[in-house]
Amino acid sequence: MSQAIPVLIGVGQVTVRDEPLDALSKPLDLMELSARRAAADAGVHDAVLAEIDQLAVVKSFREPTSDTPASLAARLGASDAQGWLMPDGGQSPQWLVNHYAEAIADGEARLVLLAGGEAIDNARRILKSGDKPRWREAPDSEAQYLIADKPMGTAHESAHGIWRANHVYPLFENALRGAYGEDIPTYQKTLGQLFARFSEVAASAEHAWFPIARTPEEIAAPTGRNRFVAFPHTKFMNAMNQINQGAALLLTSTEHARTMGVPESRWVYLHGCADTVERGFMSGRVNYHSAPAVKMLGEQALAMAKRTIADMDYIDIYSCFPCAVAIARDELGIARDDPRPLTVTGGLPFHGGAGNNYSMNAIAAMADRLRAAPGTFGWVSANGGYLSKHSAGVYSTTPITGQWRREQAASYQREIDALPAPKLVEQPSGSGWIETYTVTFGRDGSPERGIVIGRLGEEKSADAPRFLANLPADQGWLDSVTERDFLDMRGTVENNGDINVFRPMPPH
Repeated sequence: MSQAIPVLIGVGQVTVRDEPLDALSKPLDLMELSARRAAADAGVHDAVLAEIDQLAVVKSFREPTSDTPASLAARLGASDAQGWLMPDGGQSPQWLVNHYAEAIADGEARLVLLAGGEAIDNARRILKSGDKPRWREAPDSEAQYLIADKPMGTAHESAHGIWRANHVYPLFENALRGAYGEDIPTYQKTLGQLFARFSEVAASAEHAWFPIARTPEEIAAPTGRNRFVAFPHTKFMNAMNQINQGAALLLTSTEHARTMGVPESRWVYLHGCADTVERGFMSGRVNYHSAPAVKMLGEQALAMAKRTIADMDYIDIYSCFPCAVAIARDELGIARDDPRPLTVTGGLPFHGGAGNNYSMNAIAAMADRLRAAPGTFGWVSANGGYLSKHSAGVYSTTPITGQWRREQAASYQREIDALPAPKLVEQPSGSGWIETYTVTFGRDGSPERGIVIGRLGEEKSADAPRFLANLPADQGWLDSVTERDFLDMRGTVENNGDINVFRPMPPH
């Protein structure tokens, strides 16, 4: 039996703000509206949503009810839909597209709805009013996860402050600066220039939470409105999740799309896709300035599409922090001065990132771009965890010829899992040097905690054992982080109960 050709037929997005306090949208309201907009976008009546046989919801930061997929299905009249919840991870929307495209190709799914949304801004307004969100609704069943939820890190990492995303990604950022050979002032300008281009896209994006073009200086310079969160990241370099946004996608086969009466002008094909995972937890990475799994991701997805990254007319790289963009850009072979924008939405800091669901907005926006320019190609890559889990899709209105067939991820994941990485010593003692670092800041702008990933030994060595540590709670050291380069700084490390402390050598 010949395989079906999967196709994206409908996309829906919603962004709401400044609603009356007594009529604030719930996350499920945003998902439902997005789903109905996706049906309208496909050119069909939303009654067709009752025919969905597979429904998957991207997990919210705070699940609004006990079984969000079932609650959404009930709202849409999709009583026969099999409902699933996707665990935490920003890669989830693209992973789901890849997964269900394969299911459609194999005849295991006919009409699929993917949805997600957050109403965190509304939740904050409710809490500020002295009330609490009352978002639970029937049924009272427990949501079933499509795949197992896995831990993002270890207790040892958490003890040293390596668990909050906005405190972890700066560790990549400083390591990347070292790999580029840039000093602190130069690199701060680099970060501002990168995200200024994202804000320019957001300024004209229909669903952007902050449709404001910002200058590189506005983004890079710490101010009262743009404080350091964790060096070198200012607030404007951080993903913005205090939003009310939803998105939904409708997928089916070309054969069923014709049966439904969906015009071919709405069809967007998934020409290539891939899913990869980096080796180990944060403490077990190969290094902190590259992402071998992203390189593999690009090779596999583009090979399936029979295209190169140079063929991509539109690109959206997951943009929770600058380093997530820069590392992916480098691994995909995109030059730093490439004129193509690296987002179609404005990115997570400016468009807004609906928790784990941002890339569903990116896929929807990409579909709009491609339909407006038939025959062009677009790349969407999504990232979950700490630059950990990756999914990508190559999209176009150009029809797929022949069968739709993807390489199984396990076949190339083995190569990533086999990469060598330094041994971790949890209770180190002796001389060492800083591999990468950050200092976190409080809301008042004062430094709070220094986080170090280091290596043991008197001299730098690629195979030196790794350790995690905190800097001493010495305000002088912490205050100097924005001016002194701590990369490769030598010192001594010792275990102090639950944590290790790295004491830099005093400057000569």
